[in-house]
Amino acid sequence: MSIEALPAGEAARADGPVLQVDDLSVTFTRRGEAPTRAVDGVSFAVDAGETVGLVGESGCGKSVTSLAVMGLLPRRGVRVGGSVRFGGVELVGAPDRTLRDLRGADMAMVFQDPLSSLNPVVPIGTQVTEVLLEHRDVSRGEAADEATRLLDRVGIPDPGRRLKEYPHQLSGGMRQRALIAMALACSPRLLIADEPTTALDVTIQAQILELLRELVVDTGTALVMITHDLGVVAGLCDRVHVMYAGRIIESADRHDLFARPRHPYTGGLLASVPRLDGARGAPLTPIRGSARDTIPWAEGCAFAPRCDHAQDDCLTEVSGSTVPLEHDGPARELRCRHPLRRPPSATGATASGAAR
Repeated sequence: MSIEALPAGEAARADGPVLQVDDLSVTFTRRGEAPTRAVDGVSFAVDAGETVGLVGESGCGKSVTSLAVMGLLPRRGVRVGGSVRFGGVELVGAPDRTLRDLRGADMAMVFQDPLSSLNPVVPIGTQVTEVLLEHRDVSRGEAADEATRLLDRVGIPDPGRRLKEYPHQLSGGMRQRALIAMALACSPRLLIADEPTTALDVTIQAQILELLRELVVDTGTALVMITHDLGVVAGLCDRVHVMYAGRIIESADRHDLFARPRHPYTGGLLASVPRLDGARGAPLTPIRGSARDTIPWAEGCAFAPRCDHAQDDCLTEVSGSTVPLEHDGPARELRCRHPLRRPPSATGATASGAAR
């Protein structure tokens, strides 16, 4: 299974990141209810040929961040602030026409559930070719030929026949590959993959991840991988941003993050992953509580109610500001007043070693 090399776009060749997100915020409003801040001051960048991971539990703001970047959030009842620049173009507040021209052509997204993302009453071939007809100057025959090549490129057997089939006639892995084929149709400079291996068996997961890895290497595409699976992060991402309650709480190189997690939440995520070298029958070590057990960032650290290392100053404001995201050594940022001093032990997030 191999990806043919595709010409990188102008943004991929230009100096600077393909995607630059600065102080992004997303607030949901509803009449008669208090506003909900789903994304709160998120900043990160993605260079050409780089894979960046956004990691965290469900409800931490990963998918909302990606939808805000793509301009797919509804206009009504949603306030988006900050800056999202793609190839020098500001996307926050951009006209719908500008966003439609970019989506599919220069930036694309692979959604979490392929069965609900694909139109169930339209053949796969029609759904792939409409991307080509919208963004390329090709005839319907040329678009059909290209769609066949795309399905073959992502490893779908007998692509000519699959073009005529409907989503329910394809397996979960094939549907996910079809979504990736649609995303690759116009050689995007930025690809956002939102939990692309959810509900797939491990063999298909490995094939999908290898497909995405080849895409980045062969085309120089900037990839944002959104996942809660740290195994995916370990095998694919170059840099990792750990999110909690709408904010990035730790950011580091993949190898450094796994070798030396500093935030108790990151340590808890790593400790909750089953290990092949663990004792037979040993219980898992989950992080206590749930993502809803939180406090507003304006009052302290949102993770404090779940953190066994929390102290009094974690629950209060300091100098009129919230817990800041600070540099914690080379290429690492951390939002924690009492970080871990060493990798967590088998007791996970409850391990000793926090700075007291």
